[in-house]
Amino acid sequence: MGFFTLLLIIIPLFIGAEVNLDDRLTPKQDHIIICEYRRDSTVLFDELEELGIEYILIASGEENAKDLSDAGYSVIHGSPQDMRAFERASIDAARAVITDAEDVNVNTILTVQSITTDIGIITLTDDSDMRSVLLDAGADTVLSPHGVLGRRLAEKAVSSFSSELTDTIELGSEMEITEIPIQPGNQLVGARVRNSGIREQTGANIIGAWIDGELQLPPNPDAVIRSNTVLLLSGAHDELEAFDDFTQSYPYRTLRRHERVIIAGQGEVGQAAREIVVKEGLDVTTIDVEDHDSVDIVGDASSNKNLQAAEIETAGAIIVGLPDDSASLLTTVLARSLNSDIEILTRVSDIDATQKALSAGADYVLPVPRVSARMVVSELRGEDILAPASQIRLLRVPADPLVGSTLAESSIYEETGCRIIAVEDDSGLTSTVDPQRRFTGDERIVLVGSREAIQEFRKQFNVSMIEPEA
Repeated sequence: MGFFTLLLIIIPLFIGAEVNLDDRLTPKQDHIIICEYRRDSTVLFDELEELGIEYILIASGEENAKDLSDAGYSVIHGSPQDMRAFERASIDAARAVITDAEDVNVNTILTVQSITTDIGIITLTDDSDMRSVLLDAGADTVLSPHGVLGRRLAEKAVSSFSSELTDTIELGSEMEITEIPIQPGNQLVGARVRNSGIREQTGANIIGAWIDGELQLPPNPDAVIRSNTVLLLSGAHDELEAFDDFTQSYPYRTLRRHERVIIAGQGEVGQAAREIVVKEGLDVTTIDVEDHDSVDIVGDASSNKNLQAAEIETAGAIIVGLPDDSASLLTTVLARSLNSDIEILTRVSDIDATQKALSAGADYVLPVPRVSARMVVSELRGEDILAPASQIRLLRVPADPLVGSTLAESSIYEETGCRIIAVEDDSGLTSTVDPQRRFTGDERIVLVGSREAIQEFRKQFNVSMIEPEA
C-alpha cells in the first residue's frame, strides 16, 4: 500500500507542483529589469553578466521563463503590463528598465511610469517610425537594431568604393583604432603579415587580426591574410587613411568598377541600407516580395531569375537583408555562384547562422541578436566598441590588477587572451607599452580582445568596474 501510494499519489504531486521562479532570485540592487526580450535573450544575458550588471527578465511565456530559469538566468514569469510583476522584480531598487515588447511597448512604458518616474526606460523597436511615439510615451532612449544593422551593412559596402574610414575609436589626440575587413580582390589577400608592408607603407600598426575565424593578438607574422580576414589597426588618423589608400590603389578598385549595390529585402534593414547607399551617390537595385515605391524588382531574392534581373554579374556588392535565415543563406550562395567577385554582406536573425553565412560565401555577416545586445550594453555602460556588431572588444579599465607588477609579470595575454595596447596616466596616452614598466595603480590600461577573452580577464583579475569612455 505504501509503495502504491508513493507511486500513484506522492510522486505525481511533486512532479506536477508549480515552481515559483521568484524563489530562485537572489537579492538585486542597481539592476536592470528586462521586459519580453525578443531577440535571443541569452546573448544579452551573457553580455550583461560579462560586465557584472545584474538583471531580471519578466517573461509572459511561462515555458520560456521556466526554461531560461532552469538554465541559470534571472527570470520571472509575469506580464510587463502588470505593476505587480515590476514589484516582484524589485523595481524600487532597479536602475533602468529595458522593454522589447513590440506592440505593447507603450503599455509597458506607461505601466512603469505609473509606478515611478525616477527610472530610465530603454525601448527597442523594429519600426523606426515608432520612435517619436515611444519617446512621447515616456521612453528615455529608443534603439532600432534593424536600422542600425542596415546602416552598418551599407557603410561596409560603401567603404569598398571610397577612401573614407569608418568604425574608428579615438584613444587620444594622436592614436585611433580601426577595424577593417579584407574583401575579395584586395591586394593584401594571399600576403603574409610580415610581408604585407603595412607598417613601412603607411605607419599604421597591425595589433590584431581575425584570420580563419581565430583572433590573433598580435597576428602570427607568418599568418596569411585572406578574404574575410579582419585587421585591427592602430595609428594616427592620417596613417589609417594612408592604409586605406594603400589597399585601395591596386586592382581591388577595378573589381568594383561598377559602383552599384543590390539590396535584397526592403524591410527595416533594407530601407536603412538603401538610404546610406543613395546618400553616397551609388546606384542601387532593390528586390523585395512586396511592391513598394523603392522596390525595383518584385519577387523572391533567393532565385536565380530575380538576381539575374538585378544584373548581379555587374554589381559591386549585394546586401542581404532578408528576415528569414534560410532565404538569406540561399541568396548568399546564389549571389556567390553568379558573381565570384561580388562583395556579399548578410544579415542573420539567429546567431548560430553567422558561420553558416560565411561558409555560404558572405564576406561580412551581422547577427541581429549580437547587434541588439551590444547596443543595449553600450547604452548602459558607454562601452568602447568599434561597432555594435564588432567581433573585437576594446575596453578601458583601471590598472588595479597590475599594481606592483610589470606587464611581463602579469601574464594577462597568456591567461586571458587579452592584449594591452595602450597605457594612460597623468602624462597622457601612449601606445608604446614597456613590458618592464611597474604599475602604480593610477594608470588606465586599454585592452583588446574577443568577448570571451574580456570575460576571462574580468574573471582572472577581478576587475569590478569597467570605465566608460570619457
